[in-house]
Amino acid sequence: MVSRLHVPGPLQRVATLSVHTSPLDQPGAGDAGGMNVYIVEVSRRLAARGIAVDVFTRATSSDLPPVVEMSPGVVVRHVPAGPFEGLGKEELPAQLCAFTAAVLREEAQHEPGYYDVVHSHYWLSGQVGWLARDRWSVPLIHSAHTLAKVKNAALAAGDRPEPRARVIGEEQVVAEADRLIANTDDEARQLVQHYGADPRRTLVVPPGVDLDRFRPGDRAHDRSTARRAAGVPDDAVVLLFVGRIQPLKAPDLLLEAAARMLADDPALRGRLRVQVIGAPSGSGLEAPRQLQEMAARLGIADLVHFLPPQPPDRLAEHYRAADVAVVPSHNESFGLVALEAQACGTPVVAAAVGGLPTAVRDGVSGVLVAGRDPADYAAAVRAVLARRELLSAGARRHAAAFSWDRTADSLVEAYTSAAGELAGAGRRLAGGLHAVARAQVAR
Repeated sequence: MVSRLHVPGPLQRVATLSVHTSPLDQPGAGDAGGMNVYIVEVSRRLAARGIAVDVFTRATSSDLPPVVEMSPGVVVRHVPAGPFEGLGKEELPAQLCAFTAAVLREEAQHEPGYYDVVHSHYWLSGQVGWLARDRWSVPLIHSAHTLAKVKNAALAAGDRPEPRARVIGEEQVVAEADRLIANTDDEARQLVQHYGADPRRTLVVPPGVDLDRFRPGDRAHDRSTARRAAGVPDDAVVLLFVGRIQPLKAPDLLLEAAARMLADDPALRGRLRVQVIGAPSGSGLEAPRQLQEMAARLGIADLVHFLPPQPPDRLAEHYRAADVAVVPSHNESFGLVALEAQACGTPVVAAAVGGLPTAVRDGVSGVLVAGRDPADYAAAVRAVLARRELLSAGARRHAAAFSWDRTADSLVEAYTSAAGELAGAGRRLAGGLHAVARAQVAR
């Protein structure tokens, strides 16, 4: 069983660690993705509850100011750690000492107890958070977002396995964290089974979606309006992919499914449109050029449209303009894209892996696909198109069950319960030391 504890207690300031990617970066390119969205949305909502947030991230340019106010109560601190540019995630472990020193120095400029809790995101940040926790005597809350052992078990063709150093680093952080935050029950089980996590310290806190921004169109802003804004013809059949262009996300599978749909129904060619929104990350095997060449080989180059990552409001327009959002990833810890699409009333076809069976309710808000056969994805898309109105209503209902406010409330519970537990342990230790001292005096 996964613990769901609540020990009330005042919180004033959280140190959020995001070593390898900044919440100020545009999601959908480089290393920026759902984790960036998560940190931004949670930080804003913590600040709205009177809890200040300092986000520490590595400076990647000399032009970046040391401190940026992201929103009221949320500050992003750019930490110099290694050369400003040209470092991949695999090179960052060598810079963790420099990063940790900068974090500790920032806290040392204030009175003891300046931070009430450390929340680290991804294993690199967990290594820094582990040391900060011991130095400051505050709880460490850790969100893995992805797990090396899980990723390596579901590698895409041409993708590199995660290194052994990352596996060891994750094992260390899991052992040291006071609370582990899992997006789903499935991720919680993975932490326990593959990493030996303590179930009592492993909490399930689903991510949310901005239901004000990602919402269906209304009479003043209907689907036709969204299509005009997105440059999509009214009668088009639009399949949408949103995410970083990398083997893990498998946009190639969407292209193969689209080609299969045309082979089965050639008359569809005049209406089918595939939108790919995103930019490369990782190795050179993941560049959009590869997808463009693939589209040409499949004979659908004229139907596939590539767009760069979009700001949130524009992205919402693209969701509303699409008939189906397709999320064919090899693995996802959750799948925020699927949730955003559904909040806009767009059904989803997704791989039945990782957190996607939580993000998408099969047969209600979309269709889950087992396996990697393009024919199965083509069939799933056709099934969604045949029931789109019904699934669209189900998608909206399903997404409405998730909100960032609920996520933030659950995190506050995790922070306060961990702080209370740590304080209790400290009191017990102090009482034991006093008892030993009294016994020595008595002798």
